[in-house]
Amino acid sequence: MSDTKAAQPEKSRAELRAEKMIRKQERNMRAAEARGFLAGVCAVLRPGDIVMDLGANLGEVTAPLAETGAHVVAYEPDPWTFGQLRDRFAGTDNVELVNAAVGATSGTVRLMRAENFDDNPEGASVKATIVGGGRSIDAEASVEVPLLSFADEVARLTRGGGRIAFCKMDIEGAELDILEDIVARKSLDPVQTLVAETHENKFKALRPRFRALRDAAADAYPRRRLNLDWI
Repeated sequence: MSDTKAAQPEKSRAELRAEKMIRKQERNMRAAEARGFLAGVCAVLRPGDIVMDLGANLGEVTAPLAETGAHVVAYEPDPWTFGQLRDRFAGTDNVELVNAAVGATSGTVRLMRAENFDDNPEGASVKATIVGGGRSIDAEASVEVPLLSFADEVARLTRGGGRIAFCKMDIEGAELDILEDIVARKSLDPVQTLVAETHENKFKALRPRFRALRDAAADAYPRRRLNLDWI
């Protein structure tokens, strides 16, 4: 008897369509859950609260957070996207815009854009990343941007003894280093609630680290403090 495993039969078009539909439904469910979570957060935010929006993009999350009167610090590294964000929130006194990437360290970094950025900058802007190896990313189409340390930014915003009431993190893979550091050092105390969209589906080589992060995060913090399923 041969030890060679039998080849798996190719999936039919119907099976592939069904799987695609299931994935779409799952994304829609996560998006609905995120909208509900955001509405709950906005219901309790008050003027004077400090909020961080990491990966603000065009401001779709920044806007409802700002409507609460909280002080919203919105980080967006891409120069084109930041220009749209700046125009949208011009004159909004409680929104602080920061044209920089956020990571576990500080310095400068190359921001890589999606392959179709030139054809559709608005739609493709959400895919820009400082992490190499992602799907549908053009490593040659990159721009140098400032990189701010998440820990340093939290320290800056809480200088004087305050806390970050809410932090949303959607930074296309850069969340991994930050969250690993937070969980390892159990350094979430200055942040009341942090939600993150993790991007293991885009970075195949990082999937083992993401799995380990999820296990460690579940042991370290309750989901109401650290939620890794934002959208």
